[in-house]
Amino acid sequence: IIIQVSILSLICIYKIMSQEIKGFSKLSKKGKIDWLVKTCFKNDEKALHILKKYWNSDDSLQKLHDEFSENSISNYYLPFAIAPNFFINKKIYVVPMTIEESSVVAAASKAAKFWMNHGGFKAEVLKDEKIGQVHLFFHGKKKLIQEYFDFIKPTFFKNTQSITKKMNSRGGGIMDIKLIDKSSDLPGYYQIFATFKTADAMGANFINSCLEEFAKIFTNSIKLFNNDELKFDDIEILMSILSNYVPNCIVKTQVKCHVNELNSLEPNTPNFAQKIIQAIKIADIDIYRAVTHNKGIMNGIDAVALATGNDFRAIEAGAHAYASRNNKYKSLTNAFIKNDIFHFELKLPLAIGTVGGVTNLHPLVKLALGILGNPDSKELMKIIASVGLAQNFGALRSLVTSGIQKGHMKMHLINLLNKYEADENEKKLAQIYFKENTVSSASVENFIKKIR
Repeated sequence: IIIQVSILSLICIYKIMSQEIKGFSKLSKKGKIDWLVKTCFKNDEKALHILKKYWNSDDSLQKLHDEFSENSISNYYLPFAIAPNFFINKKIYVVPMTIEESSVVAAASKAAKFWMNHGGFKAEVLKDEKIGQVHLFFHGKKKLIQEYFDFIKPTFFKNTQSITKKMNSRGGGIMDIKLIDKSSDLPGYYQIFATFKTADAMGANFINSCLEEFAKIFTNSIKLFNNDELKFDDIEILMSILSNYVPNCIVKTQVKCHVNELNSLEPNTPNFAQKIIQAIKIADIDIYRAVTHNKGIMNGIDAVALATGNDFRAIEAGAHAYASRNNKYKSLTNAFIKNDIFHFELKLPLAIGTVGGVTNLHPLVKLALGILGNPDSKELMKIIASVGLAQNFGALRSLVTSGIQKGHMKMHLINLLNKYEADENEKKLAQIYFKENTVSSASVENFIKKIR
């Protein structure tokens, strides 16, 4: 048994070592692809064909895409879709959405159309501050580090003027800097905690540049403090980085209509409005439901963020942290009835930008912003949040009436048909048949077998 295990281990090590390569990033694009096809696909030409099939025929555009990332070998396509009829703050928007799930765009569009006829979305940016931290350890007296921080704080503003000058001219910059004592949580741990406004930029590079300069100033200015008690070795800078949790960069959007108007939308579902409220209350008390509830909101938010070149991963992280801000993960949306008026609202943090990053480089991102009328960052925050609220409304409407699968699987039918390489005639027959029959992977497979 020991010999057999040893042999298997050697085989595993050989397989791993055979895939190891040094200096991969230095290979040409062709070199990377040749190695990949040889190592992972045993020189299968089909793999090579798929990679090349997704290249852009415009060499300059392909080069641009290659330079967006390290070790790029091809392009990964996602649908660039449109959700019309978003009436937000008395202005109609056609919203671009980049997502692979057709039911998301359909649900957003359907919800937008209903609310357009009932006053539309009212959205506002409540706050627009972003946060960055220098994480450090101090091994001296508590009183001493606070005195040193107070002494050096003006220098933080003064010595970063070359970084902040352009941002200041656009109405942004460093808002405040303070020292936070976290030593009760971790011995010797402190933060230089700074708040920023970044105008129409998401501002990650700006914030991180400022923070790294703060760290240099804090370690290199000890002699200026003129206090022998403070030693250079007392201060240990660990890292300087922005936070993607931005509870002071908040957008709120809401819709409302008479309860009877909402109930008439689903006449076969008694107390439709009340059922939506109950569904949200369940998301407030049950984490299993809350996560899926909020994921549905993020379906819409992420799709618009991706289409407009924004960091949907940062948005996701910040939103879910915000959902847990009171030490319990809850729904990001809220609904209630007051004086026979149904109110439905969403409030969440959104750190996004309309300048910088790929917004100035990616042709489809430029087009997406053009479709929206080239909004500034605050206007885009309102648009993105409104799509998230529409998405949640669409999901809740399905859940408390026909169920989520009926609409979702109808939209998913074409994907299942493509899986079985159905031709156009087969697709037409399938769409007729499944108007009255349940769509599932098994039912579609059986239908294709029968008609063939």
